[in-house]
Amino acid sequence: MKYLLSLIPYLKKFRKKLTAGFFYILFSNAADSIYPLVIGAAIDDLTNGTLRHNLTTYVIVGLLLVAVRGIFLFLTRQSLIVVSREVENDLRYDFFSHLQKLSKVFYNIRSTGDLMAHATNDISNIRNFVGPGIMYSFQTFSRIIFTLIILFSISSSVTILALAPLPVFTYIVYKVGKLTFNRSLKVYRTFSDLTSKAQECFSGIRVVKSYVRENNEEKEFDRISFNYQKENLSLAKVQSFSFPMMFLLTSLSVIIVIYFGGIQIMEGKMTLGNLSSFLIYLGQLTWPMIAFGWIINLIQRAAPSMQRILNIINVKPDIAENENTDMNITQNDIKGDIVFENVSFKYPLSNNFTLKDINLNIRRGTTLGIIGHTGSGKSTLINLIPRAWDITSGRILIGGIDIKKIPLNVLRRSVGIVPQESFLFSTSIEKNISYSGEVISEEEVFKAARQSGLYKDVEDFPEKFKTVLGERGITLSGGQKQRTSIARAIYKKPDILILDDSLSAVDTKTEEEILQQLKEVMKDKTSIIISHRISTIKNANNIIVISNSKVAEEGTHNELISAGGIYFDLYKKQLLEEEIKEF
Repeated sequence: MKYLLSLIPYLKKFRKKLTAGFFYILFSNAADSIYPLVIGAAIDDLTNGTLRHNLTTYVIVGLLLVAVRGIFLFLTRQSLIVVSREVENDLRYDFFSHLQKLSKVFYNIRSTGDLMAHATNDISNIRNFVGPGIMYSFQTFSRIIFTLIILFSISSSVTILALAPLPVFTYIVYKVGKLTFNRSLKVYRTFSDLTSKAQECFSGIRVVKSYVRENNEEKEFDRISFNYQKENLSLAKVQSFSFPMMFLLTSLSVIIVIYFGGIQIMEGKMTLGNLSSFLIYLGQLTWPMIAFGWIINLIQRAAPSMQRILNIINVKPDIAENENTDMNITQNDIKGDIVFENVSFKYPLSNNFTLKDINLNIRRGTTLGIIGHTGSGKSTLINLIPRAWDITSGRILIGGIDIKKIPLNVLRRSVGIVPQESFLFSTSIEKNISYSGEVISEEEVFKAARQSGLYKDVEDFPEKFKTVLGERGITLSGGQKQRTSIARAIYKKPDILILDDSLSAVDTKTEEEILQQLKEVMKDKTSIIISHRISTIKNANNIIVISNSKVAEEGTHNELISAGGIYFDLYKKQLLEEEIKEF
């Protein structure tokens, strides 16, 4: 329950609607509480033979009370249920917004399916508590108060006897609530497993099909789905026990009232109308008692959901602005050379350095080529510049300013990265290219597409740049996806452009055309190109070779060939491969 207290700031935002909703509940319950008294009075008049004179009055009053109750019930839902939807929307936005701030470390240890379960199932459980949970809680509490006041005024002794089963009911609610909480946690865990498995399978469907593992995936999904069913049935057993027990206890109260109320009627202490009103009130208490158990169930579902949401919201981004950040720095302030000073880096939970004592000066307006064997740390090096990862030691300066002093938004707007794996969104090509802008400029989209060598391909599509792509850009070829990613980076007009082996899927002729275009685009700006192909970086102003976590060699293409080291060996190997292909 303590986790649900975190919802107070959200509820305060809508305190006027909540207050109005609570008043609507009071008016509705007041009308409903008067109704049995009218019925009781009518029955007494019937036994006295005077109903004929008051029948019309009773009918009119009864209809008015029913109408008032219905109107205020409608207003209650229009206020409290609407608030629950608004809180749900705010909470989901805050949750999603917080996820955007978390670094790659977080996503390395969390599955997409698990996060999706939080954003859907957990937040839905919280909304059920905020809406029906709070509404029925206040409704139940006020209904019980109104009813008890009237019952004690009719007969305190019969009321006390009728409430005798209440301690047993309270104990059952406590036990059921405890079991519900524990079993709800298991349901949520298996639901996360289920969504994770489905998301992973759909994302990797081409791998599944190419390895003919459809049957295996079906069996694995069926196993997880069966576990989810089993945990839900375990939870349902607890809930199915609670409702019959509540009906049993309330029915027992009715029997007690009929017996002892009948005795009091024979003794002249109660009238038949009083007993009738008493039974109607007990009937009205049946729903609050059942609702009480249902509310406990909603709370026991919402509490672990809120706990899971808070466990993520309370994760502090390990890369964020702090007291050392200079918020006055703008993009114009960080143009200049990129300098690495004794930079070392190791991944979280790793004891080995991926990069060690890197010293590098990338002059503004030049192109740096980076090459090295697979796993040497090339991608890690360039990911340190926009602070996708934070360095373990040393400093990185841009324009003489430590990047840790630069606001993240300013830094990342200045850097355009085309990653190894081109990720495209399930929207039109033009929206993918113009992703960095608030408004789409068709002229700039076309220009970026031409400069990336994509324009001719897109012109052949029926819908051209309005063509909507499949998930992750599946409708495009590997080369087209890479060129779309390059166009997206060009559209951004960054001061620093980084290509992380992003020309591997295009032929050498197209590669030369793209590189020639980029030379014009990045004039007076800085380019960094990572590649396994020497042909991609041979014209760079400076080239570094990364090996054993360090910069092993540095120089121009001709200087590195003359040195006869790692670069020369790679060059000879690639020349031989090309000769074999031609042969």
